[in-house]
Formats: sequence, C-alpha cells, structure tokens
Amino acid sequence: MRILRWYVAMFGVTPDGTALTLTTVYRILSLPRYLRTHNIVVVTMREPTFLILSALAGKPLHGYGLIEEVHVLSGGRLKLSLGTLYGALDRLTEQGLVRVNREEVVSGRLRRYYEINDHGAAALAAELSRMRQAADLAESRLRARKAGEAAWNPA
Repeated sequence: MRILRWYVAMFGVTPDGTALTLTTVYRILSLPRYLRTHNIVVVTMREPTFLILSALAGKPLHGYGLIEEVHVLSGGRLKLSLGTLYGALDRLTEQGLVRVNREEVVSGRLRRYYEINDHGAAALAAELSRMRQAADLAESRLRARKAGEAAWNPA
C-alpha cells in the first residue's frame, strides 16, 4: 500500500489530466499478474523505448526535448539520434502507447509534442515491475554468493 501512496503522490495525475486514485494505480501495478494469469506474453522493452516512455511520463515533450530528457535519464549514456527517436515514436504511436498532444510552429518549423497515454503508462509500469523482479533476483544471488551460501549456483 505504501508504494501505491508514493505513486499517487509522485505522479498525481494521468497524462490526460485525470486525477490518479489508489484504485487506478493498483490496477496499473497489477497488470503483470493479469497478463501472466491470462497467458499474455509481453516482450521486454529496449532501453530507448523504456527511457522515451519514462521521459513522457513526466509531461508532453517535443523531439529535441525528448532527446535531452532521455540523455539525462540515462545518466548521459544514451543520446538518441533523430532517426531512432522518430522511428520509436512512430512505432509507439502505432502501438497505442503514445499520442500527439499538440503541434505548434516555432521559427517556421513544426514542433510536435508527444504524451504517454494510459496504455503507455501501463506498459511502462509492467516493465518497471519486470525490471524490479529481475534486479531483486540478481541482488539475492549476489548476497548468497558473497555469503558463500550453497544457494548460489553459477551454472
């Protein structure tokens, strides 16, 4: 329950401005269990996709803003090229995970802002859950290895 309260306090509203409730957050965080029980296979996200969705979870961004935010979120490790970014945005739009928020003309050039939608937020939450489970497993194995326990099996 504590993580649910943290999530609501952290994000407060969905990308479309709807207030988040504990029930909504619970449903989003329960998605991995739902997918498993209904035998729905989810392919893990590549890092650029994960970081793009993470960046858009904060607020709508245009292309250059997304490139900069992904660079910051990756700790400076990843600098997306325009081709990679717009290819990913086209794919994520087709998959129904992001949508165009608005368009504006700045200095004679079209600037398109993208935002994550509810399906994108659910996919991001599912990937976070998968990553946490993998990290927890790896951490427990490292602790067991350090302690010299028989539970650690390098094979």
